[in-house]
Amino acid sequence: MSDLREPVDLTNCDREPIHQLGAIQPFGFLLAISSDWIVTRASTNLAEFLGVEQADALGRPVSSLITPEALHTIRNKLTTLRGPDVVERIFDIALMSDQSRFDLAVHFNENQVILEGERGQEEKRNGPSLSMRSMISRLDQAETLEAFFREGARQARALTGFDRVMVYRFDEGGSGEVVAEAARSGIGSFLGLHYPASDIPVQARALYLRNLFRIIADVDAASVPVLPQLDEQGQPLDLSMSVLRSVSPIHIEYLKNMGVGASLSISIVVDGKLWGLFASHHYGPRLPSAQSRSTAELFSQMFASRLESRERRLALDYETKARRIADRLLTSVADNASLLDDPAWLIEALADAVPADGIGVWINGRLALAGIGPDERGFSALVRHLNRNAGGRIYAVDRFAETYPDLEVDPVVAGMLAIPISRSPRDYVVLFRQELVRTVRWGGDPHKPVEYGPNGPRLTPRKSFEAWSELVRGRSLPFTEAERRVAETIRVTLIEVVLRLTDEASMARQMANERQELLIAELNHRVRNILSLITGIIRQSQTTSVSLGDYIRQIEGRVQSLARAHDQITRDHWAPASLRQLLAAETAAYLGKNAQRIRMSGEDVLLEPQAFSTAALVFHELMTNSAKYGSLSAAGSGTVELGWHRDGEGDLCIAWRERNGPAVAEPTRHGFGSTIIRRSIPYDLGGKAEVRYIESGLEADFCIPARYVNAVDPAGGLPDAQLDGVAERKTTPAHPEPLSGLKILLVENNLIIAMDGEDILRRLGAEVITAPNVAEVMEILADRSFDFALLDVNLGDETSFGIADRLTAEGVPFAFATGYGEGIAQANSHSDAPVLQKPYTTEGITDLLARVPLLKKE
Repeated sequence: MSDLREPVDLTNCDREPIHQLGAIQPFGFLLAISSDWIVTRASTNLAEFLGVEQADALGRPVSSLITPEALHTIRNKLTTLRGPDVVERIFDIALMSDQSRFDLAVHFNENQVILEGERGQEEKRNGPSLSMRSMISRLDQAETLEAFFREGARQARALTGFDRVMVYRFDEGGSGEVVAEAARSGIGSFLGLHYPASDIPVQARALYLRNLFRIIADVDAASVPVLPQLDEQGQPLDLSMSVLRSVSPIHIEYLKNMGVGASLSISIVVDGKLWGLFASHHYGPRLPSAQSRSTAELFSQMFASRLESRERRLALDYETKARRIADRLLTSVADNASLLDDPAWLIEALADAVPADGIGVWINGRLALAGIGPDERGFSALVRHLNRNAGGRIYAVDRFAETYPDLEVDPVVAGMLAIPISRSPRDYVVLFRQELVRTVRWGGDPHKPVEYGPNGPRLTPRKSFEAWSELVRGRSLPFTEAERRVAETIRVTLIEVVLRLTDEASMARQMANERQELLIAELNHRVRNILSLITGIIRQSQTTSVSLGDYIRQIEGRVQSLARAHDQITRDHWAPASLRQLLAAETAAYLGKNAQRIRMSGEDVLLEPQAFSTAALVFHELMTNSAKYGSLSAAGSGTVELGWHRDGEGDLCIAWRERNGPAVAEPTRHGFGSTIIRRSIPYDLGGKAEVRYIESGLEADFCIPARYVNAVDPAGGLPDAQLDGVAERKTTPAHPEPLSGLKILLVENNLIIAMDGEDILRRLGAEVITAPNVAEVMEILADRSFDFALLDVNLGDETSFGIADRLTAEGVPFAFATGYGEGIAQANSHSDAPVLQKPYTTEGITDLLARVPLLKKE
């Protein structure tokens, strides 16, 4: 005779419709009520509670079964419901005229109201209750998670009075472990037991996530049907949110085999997921009051909230640790790329984050190994396998041999965490773990022996719950989610380093070379500009009316003044510098103890570097002249009134007034010093300068445009001054005049360098017009024509390339003058233009003429 019975496997329990059993437990009654408050379904035990037979209640208004006052209270409570998976409770309410007290639970089921009631437990109604604040306080005082779980079990048992209360935690696969327990003495311990996922089927876990509370008051009690079983559409009643829902026969048999008479389960939901349960067993019937059960449910929610906070703190600790390790890796590897080839160093660097027994490193086809793991051949084969996975993700296994059966690897290697650290080619850091032979105490055989029981072709729950041991071989300690987060952080860090050191190495070297060339060119430019400036000072200081010693002192004073200014503006990395400090430096250098002879007034300001250097030279000349010829001279007892302020436009107005010195008369000829005073600020900065020779003393007014001036908090300082007058030198051409009769435009933004260039060109016979910026040049070109132009490339905050475009259009030959080097010609569209290296020299300009055919004399 053939066996026609249904095949049995672990999915039978998963398919059982536990939410549609069509019955309730007998300690209460149930009514299903339509939207117009007509009874559509009722439990068959209705008469025991409301004195009305189930058949008589169907089709009747609810108002005919309970008092108007009770109905009004129920309707008010329903208005507070939000969402389909919410149950509200009403305690100690009289439903009938005999004043019998009931505890109710109400919820919506699609378009129906489900009303469940049970008799109130009068003896417990006024009993002492535990303080929720005190209970939560005890949880918060637990220092470790183990202590936290243990305290939670104790508090839940105190609330419910069950013989055993366990904290039951689910793992990723649905299996469970008892992580804490509170039990009366003499009944043994389930602490540490593991249970397979099939003990709590998939649909049961889903239901626990919706309905957080489940009470089974008596496993021997007969279920009470709810009739009719099917509605007019042929659908059974969904009891998912029911408090009284009856129990699956399989689960009843399961509990009886354990000797349990009553059970209570409260869900622990963390971050929207079913973390575990408070699983309570009693070895006889037990029904805590509805109020006690509600308090226990509230406690479970508070417990879950505190647990979520603790787990987030732990996650934050891991993330902090990962960032710390990542920073250490980034710093170390960036300084020494060879560390990536040192597996011993990597093991040490990663050990605190992701414990491992071995490591393999594969970078650009090179490998290094340490500790347990495959040999070089096996590791190369493993990398090829890993390259089949999705790129850019960490990959972990704890059953290596099952995952890679075709790889010949020492059986001691059981776990692997692969961290990809590049994109192309794919490089890896792979951590290995050895086999962990561990004993897992299961609550019975997790594979559930297949046999038929009294409930038909379904799995019979295990008959014995003695600890059953299973040796886990070929398996390592799994890599936890926290460890994977740390590995992900390390992956991102190492990818950043490796990409920079490998994939982008050539690009980085190229960029570094370009930056180096730019810095060298910038340094060359600055040095040449300085040399040009000093050369100009030397030439312009020549005069036939002073001795060689005076000439040397003039040059030395001017150069030292520029050096002092340069020191001040470079001290803060070429930032704006104090006007008051500039004056203090000049007076300290010249007047020393006589600094009080200069009376300074005005709120201190900061001058931009370009304006600072120009102002330094101007005030050096003023002080030098005054000390030699004016009110600061040794023969006099005069003073200088030096004041400044900012006008309505933000420009800086400076007034120099000499008093009580020798009589002053305007000189018949102006030397270099006087020229600097009168022309520097207008020429270099676009400002104003006015000098008046009054008999009572020299007066000078200057205006520096607002764009060169910044405000600063007032600072004290009393400047001294020294000024020196110099006669303009007469130059005698040392060469023939190859430029005789030619009109030349000289564009140079620094006055001293421009004057030096003018001198050389005039000595070579040219008629020279000089301009400092593009705007002024364009005005000049609108009215005049030139035979040749010499253009300084860098004009401060602009370049002369636009002028070159204009000259090209008009057919005027030109050359660039620069300190940046010959490469400047490649940075613009005029790559054929000749380039003159600064500083200006007669020899340099003469050599330039040889390269400009149009300027050669016939």
